[in-house]
Amino acid sequence: MDKKKCEIMEECRLCPRNCGADRNAGQKGFCGVSAEVKIARAALHMWEEPCISGKEGSGAVFFSGCALRCRFCQNRAISGGQQGKTVPVKRLAEIFLELQEQNANNINLVTAGQFIPQVAEAIILARDQGLKIPVVYNSSGYESLTAFKMLEGLVDIYLPDFKYMDPDLAFKYSYAKDYPEVAKEALKEMVRQVGEPEFDDRGMMQRGIIVRHLLLPGHVRDSRNVLKYLIDTYGNRIYISLMNQYTPMPAMKEDPLLSRKVTEREYERLIDYGISLGLENGFIQEGETAIESFIPKFDGEGI
Repeated sequence: MDKKKCEIMEECRLCPRNCGADRNAGQKGFCGVSAEVKIARAALHMWEEPCISGKEGSGAVFFSGCALRCRFCQNRAISGGQQGKTVPVKRLAEIFLELQEQNANNINLVTAGQFIPQVAEAIILARDQGLKIPVVYNSSGYESLTAFKMLEGLVDIYLPDFKYMDPDLAFKYSYAKDYPEVAKEALKEMVRQVGEPEFDDRGMMQRGIIVRHLLLPGHVRDSRNVLKYLIDTYGNRIYISLMNQYTPMPAMKEDPLLSRKVTEREYERLIDYGISLGLENGFIQEGETAIESFIPKFDGEGI
């Protein structure tokens, strides 16, 4: 691994938490993991946006750990870093190639921010050995610009969340009051790196950005503010995916709002607002999506 890229993890400054843990020496950072790459699943995934999954599936690699602490997290089994298997960079590159052999439409790096230097090295190794499909960086949106610059030229598609516009809400549910400003700067860098959307003749995205926003029960106003910012700032240079799949987890059973699912009316209000702002490049969800069966099994498949 490049020595300069490795140094950032000695007193870890890889994410906006700047926790200072010596992850190279085995200490766990705020993200819950050391510098050893830890993944929980690597398999074809059918539940992304149609231009990401397609019919064949997206080659999703789920990384353990996370820089956020979302109280409602549906991937809690891995987000704290408890579950998963450690793999060397060479093996990670092999996994990318194996997913390509399974006809994956892309390599989908799910919450990989805590391992950016190693992931960058694995992408380079895999491309040297024949990786040709697009690389998707699937992110919480809470990322540092220093780390993101390591990915320039390596990521084709960014798939970030934009969770909150209200700092108090970001603190209440994700312990990150700076989330809105961090996410704005991160998205700006993503747009600079990959530019406007490009698709192949099958309608599969080859380059570009899809920003995801998960509507939380009782928080339509903040979601409207997120949507307005995205449309006013980027217009049709990005795609926006509006999600209603919030699934109440046991940890939220006492919360007066997040102990329930999003109502049809709440979701319709958000969609109508987006249309009123001129939203054209977007995805919406239909049917029953707020069910735990949509949460992958983190059983070590493909590792």
